[in-house]
Amino acid sequence: MNIFTCPVCSEMLYKEGKSYICPKRHTFDIAKSGYVNLLISKQVGKTVHGDNKLMVKARRDFLEKGYYGKLLAALSETVAEYAENGSIILDSGCGEGYYTKGVYSHLKENSIEADFYGVDISKTALEYASKLFKEAHFAVGSVFHLPIADKCCDIVMTLFAPFCREEFLRVLKESGIFIMVIPSEKHLWGLKKAVYDTPYLNEVKDYAIDGFELIKSRKIAYEINIDNNEDIQNLFSMTPYYYRTGKIQQERLAALNELETEIEFEILVYSAKEN
Repeated sequence: MNIFTCPVCSEMLYKEGKSYICPKRHTFDIAKSGYVNLLISKQVGKTVHGDNKLMVKARRDFLEKGYYGKLLAALSETVAEYAENGSIILDSGCGEGYYTKGVYSHLKENSIEADFYGVDISKTALEYASKLFKEAHFAVGSVFHLPIADKCCDIVMTLFAPFCREEFLRVLKESGIFIMVIPSEKHLWGLKKAVYDTPYLNEVKDYAIDGFELIKSRKIAYEINIDNNEDIQNLFSMTPYYYRTGKIQQERLAALNELETEIEFEILVYSAKEN
């Protein structure tokens, strides 16, 4: 089954050889690594703001060390509560596929065979994702214009990615499950204290989302110890703080060879309300 749609005319796409083609013959070639580019210029303007190679590599290298393994385990358990054989699961803003692949592996270990799709605006990220997780279907696309058919997803998950309520509601089936992971108040507090003169707590907004019913929330909180500057730099590079940090703070970061910091996430589970 395929749920990708043509970004030009919104018709369903069908796989023919090494391309996806719609009934109007708009054609999108599949890259050697396995993803398809379904992003068109009118959806993003002149600049594509996806994660660049530095951020993607930093995140991949950091996550591979297992520092966020407890989050992955908790997310996988959460998805497994709602997934069934044949479920279609979309990872919106999937990045390099660490969580997509991890959830898939957990479901498979528990004899749940689901069909995974991932969309991200970064070609670089999807190069990594497609090589890491060959069983999934990946497409370059905007979260605000998901190249996904209406009412086809049983579960949509999103982690630290742009949020578009209307699109998530559009692609989810009636009473489909939406799972969102957000940083909690003290996430990376130790890192902030080591770099900034006046660190601030994260703002955690109200959980309520129009069109969705919150059915479960779970907080994941623990501490990690990092004993080398490379991993510290990678952690910082995968955060929004990286491009907003001055020279003095960068120098402090470069001098850090050991770091203990809080890790705090919240996993929020919603059900799409029936119209």
